[in-house]
Amino acid sequence: MKYIILLLALQISVFSSFSQSYSNAESVEYDPINDRWLVSNRNRIISDDGQGNLTYFGNGSASHGLEVVGSMLFGVDGSTVRGFDLDSENEVTSIRISGARFLNGLASAGNNILYTTDFTGKKIYKLDFSDLSNPSSEEIVSNTQSTPNGIIYDGANNRLIYTSWGSNAEIKQVDLSNNSVSTIINTNLGNIDGIDDDANGNYYISSWSPDRITRYNSNFQNPVTVTTPSLDSPADIGISKSSGVIGIPMGDSVIFVESGVLSVSNFDYNTEMKIVPNPVVASSKLMINSTISSPTKIELLDLTGRHIKTISENISEFKNVEIPLSNLNVHSGVYFIKLSSSKGTVATKKVVVN
Repeated sequence: MKYIILLLALQISVFSSFSQSYSNAESVEYDPINDRWLVSNRNRIISDDGQGNLTYFGNGSASHGLEVVGSMLFGVDGSTVRGFDLDSENEVTSIRISGARFLNGLASAGNNILYTTDFTGKKIYKLDFSDLSNPSSEEIVSNTQSTPNGIIYDGANNRLIYTSWGSNAEIKQVDLSNNSVSTIINTNLGNIDGIDDDANGNYYISSWSPDRITRYNSNFQNPVTVTTPSLDSPADIGISKSSGVIGIPMGDSVIFVESGVLSVSNFDYNTEMKIVPNPVVASSKLMINSTISSPTKIELLDLTGRHIKTISENISEFKNVEIPLSNLNVHSGVYFIKLSSSKGTVATKKVVVN
């Protein structure tokens, strides 16, 4: 069995009128309001459409962790956490954490509450941005027991989960009822950098030794290596919960790997699916070449994975099939075309309708 993982984009350098490019991509976060990826890149934030087009996010500055909270983007910039309006891209708040040595990961609990790890100081801070004009910080963990890196908030279990640096790195948790620290799992991985979850409650982590993305279920059991192109020191990953796409920063590049809309499914099928041209015009076609031999449905979904319409169904042979897309009859926007059999999702593809 193998995972049908579609590579959406691999960009090493891209050029615009200002020749923006990645030189120290550290953290990736998806912005669902504007359907874009935001990346901390040395001392600037880059907006990436996932198709190779890069622009600067205002004059925003962030060196490490990013977190989208409602209409705001928060970013770690040295010992300061800054907040930006997603629409105007202007900085609207900031707080400097006195005594912090190397702020790294950033997580949101909603309601303007965030948490950040101090990699060098082995601490965790709670940040309250309820009053943007006067945010506050509180040290809630004075000794993380291991070097903390990426962090995520798990509201269902009232805890923080963070990854660790070093050999046989641990994944640890903070019980927010008393701020006590304990180990969830000792991995056989070295230098775990980022962590994020998908819409199904699975957790994904990025490690440097070996260079890979590993998926765990909600109980941190049954680890599976996610199929990706070759990786080199993957940093603080981000996941779009609506599409399942994983953004992976690696210094001078960011790649996007699609793991299926809302889920990752196991199949023996070899499947190639593309849309030419995309964005869709009157002559666009969906081109599929697959070893599927069971009745299959092709659907159009919105960014949340909601069914919009059925394009075709009950097709049992997909060897070099071409399906016209001239009659989608939907509003302009970004959608997903999903190919599925009776066993589940086979493949998905992003489609833009102008």
